[in-house]
Amino acid sequence: MDQTLAQACSGFLLDQTKADAAHQLDHVQRVVKLAVSLAKQEQANLAVVEPAAWLHDCVSLDKSHPQRHMAAQWAADKAVDFLKQIGYEPRLFSAIHHAISAHSYSGNVVATTLEAKVVQDADRLDALGAIGITRCIQVGSQLGRPFYHSQDPFCQRRAADDQAYSLDHFYTKLLLIGDSLHTEAAKREAKRRSDFMRSYLAQLGSELEPMND
Repeated sequence: MDQTLAQACSGFLLDQTKADAAHQLDHVQRVVKLAVSLAKQEQANLAVVEPAAWLHDCVSLDKSHPQRHMAAQWAADKAVDFLKQIGYEPRLFSAIHHAISAHSYSGNVVATTLEAKVVQDADRLDALGAIGITRCIQVGSQLGRPFYHSQDPFCQRRAADDQAYSLDHFYTKLLLIGDSLHTEAAKREAKRRSDFMRSYLAQLGSELEPMND
């Protein structure tokens, strides 16, 4: 990993305001590690993947913000401006810009390069597994949402609504992420993490059931 780039990006990101607890510097650091690992396995260009992973959330808007769909595009613009300031290689700017623009669900930009697919996969993997469960609870708590529907917590008799209940987010998005990934390395990791999440749901279900006499 490029330590000079890491130090520059970390310092830059510490000065940025993050919209929610799930998108702080620790999230970025995990995405960088995942992206670097995936890039090595998939033979993607690290000189594009690493700065894009570091800077993918340098603009972060609240989930209720009316222009949230523009956050990734604005982050890509801001990232390139920053990379210019630190003297990064200009010939890589277009590829880095695309990788950042394409990482977001809400931005609806199709990832067309291997590097963009790697960054997108890394970001989505961080929504899965033990970390994914923790982030889901963090965001729901920040938004003041109940964790689950008291009568039907697992959406068996109703449509999932993650605007109302945090646990519903498993069914509207999190458990579907594996099907959206591009790289084989990410798909393998997604299965491992998704299996853990299903085990968590099973355990939660057993704890919510009335205790037998």
